[in-house]
Amino acid sequence: MKLGNKRRYLLAAAGAAAMFATVGGARAQDVKIGFILPMTGQQQSTGKQEAAAAKLWMAQHGDTVAGKKVELIIRDDAAVPDNTKRIAQDLLVNEKVNFLAGFGITPAALAVAPLATQAKTPEIVTAAGTSIITEKSPYIARTSFTLAQSSVPMADWAAQNGIKKVVTMVSDYAPGHDAEDSFAKEFTAKGGQIPDHITFPLANPDFAPFLQRAADDKPDAIFVFVPSGQGGTFVKQFVEKGLDKAGIKIIGPGDVTDDDLLNNMGDPILGTITAHIYSADHNSPANKAFVAAFEKANNGMRPNFMAVGAYDGMHLMYAALEKTGGKTDGDSLIAAMKGMAWESPRGPISIDAETRDIIQNVYIRKVEKKNGQLYNVEFATIPNVKDPIKAGTIK
Repeated sequence: MKLGNKRRYLLAAAGAAAMFATVGGARAQDVKIGFILPMTGQQQSTGKQEAAAAKLWMAQHGDTVAGKKVELIIRDDAAVPDNTKRIAQDLLVNEKVNFLAGFGITPAALAVAPLATQAKTPEIVTAAGTSIITEKSPYIARTSFTLAQSSVPMADWAAQNGIKKVVTMVSDYAPGHDAEDSFAKEFTAKGGQIPDHITFPLANPDFAPFLQRAADDKPDAIFVFVPSGQGGTFVKQFVEKGLDKAGIKIIGPGDVTDDDLLNNMGDPILGTITAHIYSADHNSPANKAFVAAFEKANNGMRPNFMAVGAYDGMHLMYAALEKTGGKTDGDSLIAAMKGMAWESPRGPISIDAETRDIIQNVYIRKVEKKNGQLYNVEFATIPNVKDPIKAGTIK
């Protein structure tokens, strides 16, 4: 780097540090939560679910915690990381938020990690699911999931239930690679065969040519990961290609049978087995109350796993404020979150004190029809699952 350029770089870095250094001192006594979500674009169903859940939490628990008034600010990034970063900067510097939350896709969460570190502001990841996210800043905690948490149990179930040959099909970005890699390692370690590993573009994929390629391998099942919102298109093209009639099963993490889209997939999706962290059909008093309240507040819209991630994210932020007695500095808040445990609509969850990642049950589910509607019906539980990548349980 030339001397002049280096000097300009150092001045810019110093300016950014000074800008973020003033954030904490300039905050008002009230608490501001900045949710950055994809309210438009291909991932808009994620934004819609998360925004509705965050608002529901406040409607149920009030807008005051630890003696401080809470303001919820929701901004749309359309799942474009450059937008996410720009919005986060504005929320930190101009709105002086105490928390950044949301992040519909992994690249969006990663774009904000350096800002969270510089500003010493907690970044609560309520949607994105790549394992590495919490490693990118000491101020990140997660209430969503990791893809490996569901993909490894899915591999175990498949290997134990007569599925010997699987083609993997995943979106070509970090969560897809996490899902495919963790499934493949576990499945082949249990004796399974994977004749082909297929990836397709994240944005606006046409699954048809990839499905034909998978069908040519004559697998017992296709392991598929697509982000929340794309499962309906995948299933439609799966049926159009006749793979269901060829006896090929769909398996995977639960994104493909997303609760809020499931009824539109029709009967061909019946019998599909997935592993996931939440179903609207989860049989607990907490979940029944959550689903009823969510549907009432949102014209009958069924909550999905993204909604429960945001709902629990709000719980975590409120509980941290209570635990600190209203202290809003990032170090105190993150320290309060470590090891925190509670009963979620999805079941018992906690925040790993070491990794700041979520520990939760994973459920094996089958799509069934109940009272004329399609649901992911849980039939097996793997309790207290840590992220297998961080835990080192897959090699």
